[in-house]
Amino acid sequence: MASKSGVSGLVILALLAGATMWGVVWYPMRLLETAGLSGPWLTLLLYLASSIAGIPLAWRHRQWLLQRPGLLLAISLSVGWTNLSFILAILDGNVMRVLLLFYLSPVWAVVLGWLFLKEHISGYTVAILVIAVIGALLMLWHPDDACPWPRDRTDWLALSSGFAFAVSNIFVRHGEDVPVSVKSLVSWLGVTILAGLLILFGSATVPVIAPNILLGVVALAVVGMVVMTLLVQYGVSNMPVHRSAIILLFELVAGAVSQQLLTDEVLTSAEWIGGLLVVAAAAAMAMREKYVS
Repeated sequence: MASKSGVSGLVILALLAGATMWGVVWYPMRLLETAGLSGPWLTLLLYLASSIAGIPLAWRHRQWLLQRPGLLLAISLSVGWTNLSFILAILDGNVMRVLLLFYLSPVWAVVLGWLFLKEHISGYTVAILVIAVIGALLMLWHPDDACPWPRDRTDWLALSSGFAFAVSNIFVRHGEDVPVSVKSLVSWLGVTILAGLLILFGSATVPVIAPNILLGVVALAVVGMVVMTLLVQYGVSNMPVHRSAIILLFELVAGAVSQQLLTDEVLTSAEWIGGLLVVAAAAAMAMREKYVS
């Protein structure tokens, strides 16, 4: 295993692969949605299959479920909403807009760290926050609106996904001693449970699933969701925070290229400028970690 001071090429490659997969996973999800699986049902089946695949990986560490039940429940629910809201947003919204609004998560992380972890906010951090907020306002602004505000359900889902991601990072930080396989399993179970509740209390009709579609869901779950999660967890666990955060921004590159090649979706000039400010703020926030850690 590579140390955090001497990062191997394998660690970097794993993180790049995981980020790339997260940037393009929206496409097979949309294909499955087109085949008749609504967002809640697609999410439920994807993460149910992922959970089943993750049980053998976590089984030998099952004692942690009794040792840290409160923390693992918090991780499960926060990561659960992160992934559920992200999938629902990416299925219905503009790919890059959703990704960029999600990457406001460093802003939420700083605010939450200040509120709950009593972390110091320097002048440098305040400047980064101002840049990120300006970028968000540019993205959310519309000529017909009196003030910048989320336009629709998709915007709210993308923003809430980034917020939940920041919340989950606080809980994960408190569970550094818990094996990755256990945290991954409870995360997948959290998505499954929340998607099931959304179906139970929502209006999603029961789909008729052809065998080949079900096989596609299982393949995407195992080859996609499980592998992506393990690649990113492996990379983050063996690399300094500031470096891994920068590399994970490659998800935006993968998302932008795949959107251009596979859809006719476009961003306005204001959205591009705002998005670039958000990315710059996220990168600057990651570099901040280098000097405060």
